[in-house]
Amino acid sequence: MSKTNMTRRGVLKTGAVAGAGVALPTIFTASSAAAYTNEPTGGSVTLGFNVPQTGPYADEGMDELRAQELAVEHLNGGGDGGMMNTFSSKALKGNGILGKKVEFVTGDTQTKSDAARASAKSMIEKDGAIMINGGSSSGVAIAVQGLCQDAGVIFMAGLTHSNDTTGKDKKANGFRHFFNGYMSGAALAPVLASAYGKDRNAYHLTADYTWGWTQQESIAAATEAMGWNTVNNVLTPLASTDFSSYIAPVLNSGADVLVLNHYGGNMVNSLTNAIQFGLRDKVVNGKNFEIVVPLYSELMAAGAGENVQGVIGSMNWNWQLQDEGSKAFVKSFGEKYGRPPSNSAHTCYVQTMLYADACERAGTFNPCGVAEALEGFEFDGMGNGPTLYRADDHQCFKDVLVMKGKDNPSNEYDTLEILEVTPRAQVEYAPDHPMFAGGDLGSCNAG
Repeated sequence: MSKTNMTRRGVLKTGAVAGAGVALPTIFTASSAAAYTNEPTGGSVTLGFNVPQTGPYADEGMDELRAQELAVEHLNGGGDGGMMNTFSSKALKGNGILGKKVEFVTGDTQTKSDAARASAKSMIEKDGAIMINGGSSSGVAIAVQGLCQDAGVIFMAGLTHSNDTTGKDKKANGFRHFFNGYMSGAALAPVLASAYGKDRNAYHLTADYTWGWTQQESIAAATEAMGWNTVNNVLTPLASTDFSSYIAPVLNSGADVLVLNHYGGNMVNSLTNAIQFGLRDKVVNGKNFEIVVPLYSELMAAGAGENVQGVIGSMNWNWQLQDEGSKAFVKSFGEKYGRPPSNSAHTCYVQTMLYADACERAGTFNPCGVAEALEGFEFDGMGNGPTLYRADDHQCFKDVLVMKGKDNPSNEYDTLEILEVTPRAQVEYAPDHPMFAGGDLGSCNAG
Protein backbone atom coordinates (compact mmCIF):
# COMPACT_ATOMS: atom_id res chain seq x y z
CA MET A 1 0.00 0.00 0.00
CA SER A 2 1.22 3.52 -0.74
CA LYS A 3 1.67 6.27 1.80
CA THR A 4 -1.61 7.76 0.60
CA ASN A 5 -3.35 4.92 2.40
CA MET A 6 -5.44 3.79 -0.53
CA THR A 7 -8.05 1.13 -0.06
CA ARG A 8 -10.02 -0.73 -2.68
CA ARG A 9 -13.70 -0.53 -1.93
CA GLY A 10 -16.78 -1.69 -3.75
CA VAL A 11 -20.44 -0.96 -3.19
CA LEU A 12 -22.81 -3.89 -3.58
CA LYS A 13 -25.24 -3.44 -6.42
CA THR A 14 -28.78 -4.64 -6.60
CA GLY A 15 -29.32 -4.52 -10.34
CA ALA A 16 -28.31 -7.23 -12.80
CA VAL A 17 -25.15 -6.83 -14.84
CA ALA A 18 -25.84 -5.89 -18.43
CA GLY A 19 -24.55 -7.91 -21.32
CA ALA A 20 -20.99 -7.30 -22.42
CA GLY A 21 -21.85 -6.52 -26.04
CA VAL A 22 -22.28 -2.76 -26.45
CA ALA A 23 -22.57 -1.22 -29.91
CA LEU A 24 -20.25 1.70 -30.61
CA PRO A 25 -22.14 4.99 -31.02
CA THR A 26 -21.80 7.13 -34.10
CA ILE A 27 -20.03 9.90 -32.17
CA PHE A 28 -16.98 7.71 -31.65
CA THR A 29 -14.51 6.57 -34.26
CA ALA A 30 -12.99 3.24 -35.16
CA SER A 31 -9.95 4.06 -33.00
CA SER A 32 -12.06 2.98 -30.03
CA ALA A 33 -10.98 -0.56 -30.77
CA ALA A 34 -7.42 0.33 -29.83
CA ALA A 35 -6.06 -0.41 -26.36
CA TYR A 36 -6.09 2.38 -23.79
CA THR A 37 -4.88 2.95 -20.24
CA ASN A 38 -6.50 0.60 -17.71
CA GLU A 39 -9.08 -0.80 -20.10
CA PRO A 40 -11.43 -2.85 -17.87
CA THR A 41 -11.26 -6.55 -18.66
CA GLY A 42 -13.34 -8.08 -15.88
CA GLY A 43 -16.72 -7.40 -14.35
CA SER A 44 -15.77 -4.19 -12.59
CA VAL A 45 -14.29 -0.77 -13.27
CA THR A 46 -12.21 1.27 -10.80
CA LEU A 47 -12.49 5.01 -10.21
CA GLY A 48 -9.93 7.00 -8.24
CA PHE A 49 -11.16 9.53 -5.66
CA ASN A 50 -8.32 11.89 -4.73
CA VAL A 51 -9.35 14.30 -1.97
CA PRO A 52 -7.71 16.29 0.86
CA GLN A 53 -8.22 14.12 3.94
CA THR A 54 -5.65 16.19 5.87
CA GLY A 55 -4.49 19.80 5.57
CA PRO A 56 -6.35 23.15 5.42
CA TYR A 57 -9.07 21.90 3.07
CA ALA A 58 -9.70 18.56 4.81
CA ASP A 59 -13.33 19.35 5.73
CA GLU A 60 -14.13 19.94 2.07
CA GLY A 61 -12.30 16.78 1.07
CA MET A 62 -14.12 14.51 3.47
CA ASP A 63 -17.47 15.80 2.23
CA GLU A 64 -16.33 15.18 -1.34
CA LEU A 65 -15.55 11.59 -0.37
CA ARG A 66 -19.01 11.14 1.15
CA ALA A 67 -20.57 12.30 -2.11
CA GLN A 68 -18.31 10.09 -4.23
CA GLU A 69 -19.30 7.03 -2.19
CA LEU A 70 -22.95 8.00 -2.65
CA ALA A 71 -22.47 8.35 -6.41
CA VAL A 72 -20.95 4.86 -6.60
CA GLU A 73 -23.86 3.49 -4.58
CA HIS A 74 -26.36 5.04 -7.00
CA LEU A 75 -24.45 3.93 -10.10
CA ASN A 76 -24.47 0.36 -8.80
CA GLY A 77 -28.22 0.42 -8.22
CA GLY A 78 -28.26 1.12 -4.49
CA GLY A 79 -30.22 3.75 -2.58
CA ASP A 80 -32.88 5.85 -4.24
CA GLY A 81 -30.84 6.79 -7.31
CA GLY A 82 -30.46 10.44 -6.35
CA MET A 83 -29.91 12.71 -9.33
CA MET A 84 -30.10 9.81 -11.76
CA ASN A 85 -33.86 10.35 -11.49
CA THR A 86 -33.70 14.04 -12.43
CA PHE A 87 -30.74 14.07 -14.87
CA SER A 88 -31.91 15.00 -18.38
CA SER A 89 -29.76 12.23 -19.84
CA LYS A 90 -31.29 8.82 -19.27
CA ALA A 91 -28.26 6.72 -20.22
CA LEU A 92 -27.50 5.52 -16.67
CA LYS A 93 -29.43 2.41 -15.62
CA GLY A 94 -28.19 1.67 -12.11
CA ASN A 95 -26.23 -1.38 -13.27
CA GLY A 96 -22.77 0.11 -12.92
CA ILE A 97 -21.11 1.66 -15.94
CA LEU A 98 -21.50 -0.22 -19.21
CA GLY A 99 -22.64 -3.18 -17.15
CA LYS A 100 -19.54 -3.24 -14.95
CA LYS A 101 -19.79 -2.82 -11.17
CA VAL A 102 -18.15 0.39 -10.01
CA GLU A 103 -15.38 0.11 -7.44
CA PHE A 104 -13.13 2.86 -6.15
CA VAL A 105 -9.83 3.64 -4.47
CA THR A 106 -9.02 6.75 -2.46
CA GLY A 107 -6.00 8.93 -1.86
CA ASP A 108 -5.12 11.88 0.36
CA THR A 109 -3.96 14.95 -1.59
CA GLN A 110 -2.98 16.69 1.67
CA THR A 111 -3.76 19.90 -0.30
CA LYS A 112 -0.24 19.54 -1.74
CA SER A 113 0.45 19.21 -5.45
CA ASP A 114 3.26 16.66 -5.08
CA ALA A 115 1.26 14.47 -2.71
CA ALA A 116 -1.79 14.69 -4.96
CA ARG A 117 0.19 13.66 -8.04
CA ALA A 118 1.76 10.77 -6.14
CA SER A 119 -1.58 9.44 -4.93
CA ALA A 120 -3.18 9.82 -8.36
CA LYS A 121 -0.21 8.10 -10.02
CA SER A 122 -0.45 5.19 -7.60
CA MET A 123 -4.20 4.83 -8.17
CA ILE A 124 -3.66 4.75 -11.93
CA GLU A 125 -0.59 2.51 -12.04
CA LYS A 126 -1.20 0.15 -9.09
CA ASP A 127 -4.98 0.10 -8.75
CA GLY A 128 -6.05 0.45 -12.38
CA ALA A 129 -8.13 3.61 -11.92
CA ILE A 130 -9.56 4.73 -15.23
CA MET A 131 -10.78 8.13 -14.02
CA ILE A 132 -9.59 10.48 -11.25
CA ASN A 133 -12.04 12.79 -9.48
CA GLY A 134 -11.71 15.16 -6.54
CA GLY A 135 -9.54 17.80 -4.94
CA SER A 136 -10.27 21.08 -3.17
CA SER A 137 -7.34 23.15 -4.40
CA SER A 138 -6.62 24.55 -7.84
CA GLY A 139 -2.90 23.92 -7.41
CA VAL A 140 -3.72 20.27 -6.83
CA ALA A 141 -6.24 20.16 -9.67
CA ILE A 142 -3.79 21.59 -12.21
CA ALA A 143 -1.05 19.20 -11.11
CA VAL A 144 -3.29 16.12 -11.26
CA GLN A 145 -4.90 17.23 -14.50
CA GLY A 146 -1.47 17.34 -16.13
CA LEU A 147 -0.62 13.88 -14.78
CA CYS A 148 -3.90 12.43 -16.06
CA GLN A 149 -3.25 13.95 -19.48
CA ASP A 150 0.13 12.23 -19.64
CA ALA A 151 -1.22 8.94 -18.24
CA GLY A 152 -4.15 8.72 -20.64
CA VAL A 153 -7.05 8.82 -18.16
CA ILE A 154 -9.90 11.29 -17.67
CA PHE A 155 -9.68 13.86 -14.88
CA MET A 156 -13.05 15.08 -13.61
CA ALA A 157 -11.99 18.01 -11.45
CA GLY A 158 -13.52 18.52 -8.04
CA LEU A 159 -13.46 21.88 -6.32
CA THR A 160 -11.09 24.06 -8.35
CA HIS A 161 -11.86 27.76 -8.82
CA SER A 162 -8.73 29.16 -10.49
CA ASN A 163 -9.23 30.58 -13.96
CA ASP A 164 -6.10 28.68 -14.99
CA THR A 165 -7.67 25.21 -14.64
CA THR A 166 -9.63 25.74 -17.85
CA GLY A 167 -7.42 28.65 -18.97
CA LYS A 168 -3.68 28.49 -19.50
CA ASP A 169 -3.44 25.04 -17.83
CA LYS A 170 -6.38 23.37 -19.58
CA LYS A 171 -5.93 19.83 -20.88
CA ALA A 172 -7.92 17.69 -23.29
CA ASN A 173 -8.29 14.90 -20.71
CA GLY A 174 -9.51 17.32 -18.01
CA PHE A 175 -13.04 18.61 -17.34
CA ARG A 176 -14.36 21.12 -14.79
CA HIS A 177 -17.97 21.38 -13.60
CA PHE A 178 -17.15 23.92 -10.84
CA PHE A 179 -17.30 27.63 -11.64
CA ASN A 180 -14.24 29.93 -11.61
CA GLY A 181 -12.87 33.24 -10.36
CA TYR A 182 -14.10 35.20 -13.37
CA MET A 183 -17.64 33.92 -12.80
CA SER A 184 -17.48 34.89 -9.12
CA GLY A 185 -16.48 38.43 -10.05
CA ALA A 186 -19.17 38.73 -12.70
CA ALA A 187 -21.86 37.54 -10.28
CA LEU A 188 -20.67 39.49 -7.24
CA ALA A 189 -19.84 42.92 -8.65
CA PRO A 190 -23.43 44.11 -9.31
CA VAL A 191 -24.60 42.84 -5.91
CA LEU A 192 -21.69 44.51 -4.09
CA ALA A 193 -22.35 47.79 -5.92
CA SER A 194 -25.99 47.67 -4.90
CA ALA A 195 -25.24 46.73 -1.27
CA TYR A 196 -22.20 48.93 -0.57
CA GLY A 197 -22.11 51.56 -3.29
CA LYS A 198 -19.74 52.21 -6.19
CA ASP A 199 -17.27 54.44 -4.31
CA ARG A 200 -15.26 51.95 -2.25
CA ASN A 201 -11.61 51.28 -1.40
CA ALA A 202 -10.77 47.58 -1.22
CA TYR A 203 -7.84 45.85 0.49
CA HIS A 204 -7.21 42.25 -0.64
CA LEU A 205 -5.61 39.41 1.28
CA THR A 206 -4.86 36.62 -1.17
CA ALA A 207 -3.80 32.98 -0.86
CA ASP A 208 -0.42 32.74 -2.56
CA TYR A 209 -1.07 30.15 -5.28
CA THR A 210 -2.87 29.87 -8.61
CA TRP A 211 -6.40 30.08 -7.19
CA GLY A 212 -5.73 33.12 -5.04
CA TRP A 213 -3.95 34.95 -7.84
CA THR A 214 -6.71 34.51 -10.42
CA GLN A 215 -9.51 35.00 -7.89
CA GLN A 216 -7.99 38.32 -6.80
CA GLU A 217 -7.46 39.40 -10.41
CA SER A 218 -11.07 38.57 -11.22
CA ILE A 219 -12.74 40.27 -8.26
CA ALA A 220 -10.49 43.34 -8.57
CA ALA A 221 -11.27 43.73 -12.27
CA ALA A 222 -15.02 43.29 -11.76
CA THR A 223 -15.23 45.72 -8.83
CA GLU A 224 -12.92 48.30 -10.40
CA ALA A 225 -15.13 48.28 -13.49
CA MET A 226 -18.01 49.46 -11.31
CA GLY A 227 -15.97 52.17 -9.59
CA TRP A 228 -14.11 50.55 -6.70
CA ASN A 229 -10.45 51.28 -6.04
CA THR A 230 -8.02 48.50 -5.08
CA VAL A 231 -5.83 49.91 -2.29
CA ASN A 232 -3.53 46.92 -1.86
CA ASN A 233 -3.17 43.19 -2.48
CA VAL A 234 -1.11 41.20 0.02
CA LEU A 235 -0.21 37.55 -0.61
CA THR A 236 -0.47 35.08 2.29
CA PRO A 237 1.05 31.58 2.52
CA LEU A 238 -1.38 28.66 2.22
CA ALA A 239 0.07 27.22 5.43
CA SER A 240 -0.87 30.32 7.47
CA THR A 241 -3.13 29.81 10.48
CA ASP A 242 -2.88 33.22 12.15
CA PHE A 243 -3.56 36.26 9.94
CA SER A 244 -3.29 38.93 12.65
CA SER A 245 -0.13 40.43 11.20
CA TYR A 246 -1.87 40.75 7.84
CA ILE A 247 -5.05 42.30 9.26
CA ALA A 248 -3.36 45.04 11.31
CA PRO A 249 -2.11 47.09 8.31
CA VAL A 250 -5.64 47.25 6.89
CA LEU A 251 -6.60 49.66 9.67
CA ASN A 252 -4.24 52.35 8.40
CA SER A 253 -4.63 51.76 4.67
CA GLY A 254 -7.66 53.93 3.98
CA ALA A 255 -9.59 50.86 2.85
CA ASP A 256 -13.26 50.50 3.75
CA VAL A 257 -13.66 46.95 2.39
CA LEU A 258 -11.54 43.85 3.10
CA VAL A 259 -11.66 41.16 0.41
CA LEU A 260 -10.54 37.75 1.72
CA ASN A 261 -9.35 35.66 -1.21
CA HIS A 262 -8.99 32.71 1.16
CA TYR A 263 -10.69 29.32 1.32
CA GLY A 264 -11.34 26.53 3.80
CA GLY A 265 -9.60 26.81 7.15
CA ASN A 266 -7.67 29.83 5.88
CA MET A 267 -10.86 31.81 5.39
CA VAL A 268 -12.21 30.77 8.79
CA ASN A 269 -9.01 31.98 10.46
CA SER A 270 -8.57 35.22 8.51
CA LEU A 271 -12.23 36.20 8.93
CA THR A 272 -12.04 35.41 12.65
CA ASN A 273 -8.92 37.58 12.98
CA ALA A 274 -10.61 40.43 11.08
CA ILE A 275 -13.59 40.32 13.43
CA GLN A 276 -11.28 40.20 16.45
CA PHE A 277 -9.64 43.41 15.22
CA GLY A 278 -13.08 45.01 15.16
CA LEU A 279 -13.02 45.81 11.44
CA ARG A 280 -16.76 45.44 11.00
CA ASP A 281 -17.35 47.95 13.79
CA LYS A 282 -15.28 50.60 12.04
CA VAL A 283 -16.49 53.58 10.01
CA VAL A 284 -13.95 54.54 7.34
CA ASN A 285 -14.37 57.27 4.71
CA GLY A 286 -17.80 57.88 6.17
CA LYS A 287 -18.85 54.29 5.37
CA ASN A 288 -19.37 51.18 7.46
CA PHE A 289 -16.41 48.84 6.97
CA GLU A 290 -17.39 45.67 5.07
CA ILE A 291 -15.82 42.25 4.45
CA VAL A 292 -16.26 40.19 1.28
CA VAL A 293 -15.51 36.46 0.87
CA PRO A 294 -15.57 35.86 -2.92
CA LEU A 295 -15.69 32.06 -2.66
CA TYR A 296 -17.97 30.59 0.01
CA SER A 297 -18.75 27.09 1.22
CA GLU A 298 -21.18 25.85 3.84
CA LEU A 299 -18.38 24.13 5.73
CA MET A 300 -16.37 27.34 5.91
CA ALA A 301 -19.42 29.29 7.06
CA ALA A 302 -20.13 26.72 9.77
CA GLY A 303 -16.51 26.93 10.93
CA ALA A 304 -16.62 30.72 11.10
CA GLY A 305 -19.93 30.73 12.99
CA GLU A 306 -21.47 34.11 13.73
CA ASN A 307 -18.53 35.88 12.08
CA VAL A 308 -20.09 35.29 8.64
CA GLN A 309 -23.25 37.21 9.47
CA GLY A 310 -23.89 39.76 6.74
CA VAL A 311 -20.79 38.78 4.71
CA ILE A 312 -21.42 38.42 0.95
CA GLY A 313 -19.77 35.83 -1.31
CA SER A 314 -20.44 33.44 -4.20
CA MET A 315 -21.03 29.71 -4.52
CA ASN A 316 -21.34 27.09 -7.22
CA TRP A 317 -24.36 25.40 -5.59
CA ASN A 318 -26.22 25.33 -2.27
CA TRP A 319 -28.39 22.70 -0.61
CA GLN A 320 -31.25 25.18 -0.18
CA LEU A 321 -31.98 25.33 -3.92
CA GLN A 322 -35.46 24.05 -4.71
CA ASP A 323 -35.02 22.57 -8.20
CA GLU A 324 -35.81 18.86 -8.47
CA GLY A 325 -32.18 17.78 -8.94
CA SER A 326 -30.98 19.63 -5.84
CA LYS A 327 -33.84 18.30 -3.75
CA ALA A 328 -33.13 14.72 -4.88
CA PHE A 329 -29.43 15.00 -4.02
CA VAL A 330 -30.07 16.66 -0.64
CA LYS A 331 -32.55 13.91 0.25
CA SER A 332 -30.17 11.07 -0.69
CA PHE A 333 -27.15 12.64 1.01
CA GLY A 334 -29.13 13.59 4.12
CA GLU A 335 -30.58 10.12 4.57
CA LYS A 336 -27.14 8.53 4.26
CA TYR A 337 -25.10 10.96 6.34
CA GLY A 338 -27.56 12.88 8.51
CA ARG A 339 -26.52 16.29 7.20
CA PRO A 340 -26.99 18.40 4.07
CA PRO A 341 -24.30 18.17 1.39
CA SER A 342 -21.78 20.92 0.79
CA ASN A 343 -20.92 22.75 -2.38
CA SER A 344 -17.84 20.55 -2.83
CA ALA A 345 -19.84 17.36 -2.25
CA HIS A 346 -22.29 18.35 -4.97
CA THR A 347 -19.49 18.98 -7.47
CA CYS A 348 -17.81 15.60 -6.96
CA TYR A 349 -21.13 13.73 -7.07
CA VAL A 350 -22.13 15.44 -10.32
CA GLN A 351 -18.71 14.95 -11.91
CA THR A 352 -18.79 11.22 -11.13
CA MET A 353 -22.26 10.94 -12.66
CA LEU A 354 -21.30 12.96 -15.72
CA TYR A 355 -18.30 10.70 -16.34
CA ALA A 356 -20.39 7.54 -16.02
CA ASP A 357 -23.07 8.99 -18.29
CA ALA A 358 -20.47 9.94 -20.93
CA CYS A 359 -19.13 6.37 -20.90
CA GLU A 360 -22.65 5.05 -21.46
CA ARG A 361 -23.38 7.49 -24.27
CA ALA A 362 -20.00 6.82 -25.92
CA GLY A 363 -20.30 3.06 -25.44
CA THR A 364 -16.71 2.85 -24.22
CA PHE A 365 -14.31 3.63 -21.36
CA ASN A 366 -11.72 4.85 -23.88
CA PRO A 367 -10.90 8.36 -22.60
CA CYS A 368 -11.05 9.86 -26.07
CA GLY A 369 -14.56 8.51 -26.58
CA VAL A 370 -15.58 9.81 -23.15
CA ALA A 371 -14.06 13.23 -23.90
CA GLU A 372 -15.92 13.42 -27.18
CA ALA A 373 -19.19 12.63 -25.40
CA LEU A 374 -18.57 15.39 -22.83
CA GLU A 375 -17.51 18.11 -25.24
CA GLY A 376 -20.45 20.36 -26.10
CA PHE A 377 -22.76 18.28 -23.89
CA GLU A 378 -25.83 20.19 -22.73
CA PHE A 379 -27.81 18.87 -19.77
CA ASP A 380 -30.17 19.75 -16.95
CA GLY A 381 -31.47 18.25 -13.73
CA MET A 382 -28.16 18.34 -11.82
CA GLY A 383 -28.86 21.34 -9.63
CA ASN A 384 -27.62 24.37 -11.57
CA GLY A 385 -30.17 24.81 -14.32
CA PRO A 386 -29.39 24.21 -18.00
CA THR A 387 -25.64 23.57 -18.24
CA LEU A 388 -23.12 23.37 -21.08
CA TYR A 389 -19.76 21.55 -21.04
CA ARG A 390 -18.02 23.82 -23.54
CA ALA A 391 -15.86 21.98 -26.06
CA ASP A 392 -13.32 24.81 -26.40
CA ASP A 393 -11.95 24.57 -22.87
CA HIS A 394 -13.94 21.88 -21.00
CA GLN A 395 -15.52 24.46 -18.69
CA CYS A 396 -19.14 24.12 -17.54
CA PHE A 397 -21.39 27.16 -17.86
CA LYS A 398 -24.40 27.44 -15.58
CA ASP A 399 -26.09 29.71 -13.02
CA VAL A 400 -23.98 31.07 -10.13
CA LEU A 401 -25.18 31.84 -6.60
CA VAL A 402 -24.53 34.99 -4.58
CA MET A 403 -24.74 34.23 -0.86
CA LYS A 404 -24.89 36.17 2.41
CA GLY A 405 -24.20 35.06 5.96
CA LYS A 406 -27.50 34.75 7.87
CA ASP A 407 -28.13 37.02 10.82
CA ASN A 408 -30.09 34.39 12.76
CA PRO A 409 -29.09 30.87 11.65
CA SER A 410 -31.21 28.05 13.04
CA ASN A 411 -28.36 25.49 13.08
CA GLU A 412 -24.77 24.95 11.90
CA TYR A 413 -25.90 24.10 8.36
CA ASP A 414 -28.18 27.12 8.06
CA THR A 415 -25.52 29.83 8.14
CA LEU A 416 -25.94 31.15 4.58
CA GLU A 417 -28.85 32.47 2.55
CA ILE A 418 -29.18 32.80 -1.21
CA LEU A 419 -29.23 36.48 -2.21
CA GLU A 420 -29.37 35.94 -5.95
CA VAL A 421 -29.23 33.23 -8.58
CA THR A 422 -27.10 34.87 -11.26
CA PRO A 423 -28.15 33.66 -14.72
CA ARG A 424 -25.63 31.76 -16.80
CA ALA A 425 -25.58 34.46 -19.50
CA GLN A 426 -24.16 37.00 -17.04
CA VAL A 427 -21.09 34.89 -16.21
CA GLU A 428 -20.23 33.57 -19.68
CA TYR A 429 -17.09 34.71 -21.52
CA ALA A 430 -15.31 34.01 -24.79
CA PRO A 431 -12.75 31.17 -24.89
CA ASP A 432 -10.02 33.70 -25.76
CA HIS A 433 -10.81 36.08 -22.89
CA PRO A 434 -7.51 37.62 -21.63
CA MET A 435 -7.90 36.07 -18.16
CA PHE A 436 -7.92 32.63 -19.80
CA ALA A 437 -5.28 33.26 -22.45
CA GLY A 438 -2.33 30.98 -23.07
CA GLY A 439 -2.10 27.25 -22.99
CA ASP A 440 -3.47 24.76 -25.46
CA LEU A 441 -6.21 22.20 -24.88
CA GLY A 442 -4.26 19.83 -27.08
CA SER A 443 -5.45 16.38 -28.09
CA CYS A 444 -6.94 13.64 -26.00
CA ASN A 445 -4.47 11.01 -24.83
CA ALA A 446 -5.72 7.43 -24.52
CA GLY A 447 -2.45 6.19 -23.09
